[in-house]
Amino acid sequence: MSKLSNVLKPLMPLLATAYGVALIYVTALPLDRNIPGIWGELLSWLLTIAGIGLTLFLVFRVEPKMFPAVKQFPLKRPMFRVIAGVLLLAPLWFITKGYVVYGLTSLVHTVQMDPLNYPMSELREDLLASVHAVLLAPILEELCFRQMAISPFRRRGAQITVCVVMAILFGILHIRNFPGAFLDAIIYGVIFIWSRNIWYSIALHAAGNLTATLLAVYCGLGLGNLQMTNTPVIILPDTKAIVGSIVLTIVGILLITRFLPSKLQHQSGGFHCL
Repeated sequence: MSKLSNVLKPLMPLLATAYGVALIYVTALPLDRNIPGIWGELLSWLLTIAGIGLTLFLVFRVEPKMFPAVKQFPLKRPMFRVIAGVLLLAPLWFITKGYVVYGLTSLVHTVQMDPLNYPMSELREDLLASVHAVLLAPILEELCFRQMAISPFRRRGAQITVCVVMAILFGILHIRNFPGAFLDAIIYGVIFIWSRNIWYSIALHAAGNLTATLLAVYCGLGLGNLQMTNTPVIILPDTKAIVGSIVLTIVGILLITRFLPSKLQHQSGGFHCL
């Protein structure tokens, strides 16, 4: 087993990526085959739940037998207030990422931003898709692209290297939005390595997807204006949305910083300093 582990360990980023891509392809089949209405979405949800179950089995039953280092990343109950704080940080991260990608893209070529027109007639269909994007896809993707790929490596330097490799691969999978997906994956990976708890990465991932949906609804209801371009995907909100995200971030930071100090001393496996 040790010889097989030594062979497979350096390949885990590629193996985890291939496995994740295969699952994503399978879960998207009902939608690609245009199964009508809610039934296609439901079948996609069921396939994703099955994929999550299989991945949990591999991550927490199979991998520990092959790679002892996996045990430093156990599946444990997250701190509720920290999860709440992470959720509140997500809107500002989403907006900041948009401006970073806009700035980097502007260095290469002129970026034409257009007003986002979001007809409310599309709301029902988009909300159905958002259920998957917010509640299911982040769990599956974080288990595959972070937990499964990074946890076999014991040393922090190796974990960070794998984090960057997985960010590149994650960006390639979201080729139309490579810069944004790359930055997201870096943040998710760093949070996972630092906290040793995949639930915090999942929370930020889910909240980021939710933020995109809420901003579209915000625009569709006429509450504000968004500027958007499709390649790469850049969404720039108005001042009201930015101010609101800052307020949420302040509350989120207060939740995290007030809760962590006492817990750090009493909860093993909590947040670990670099």
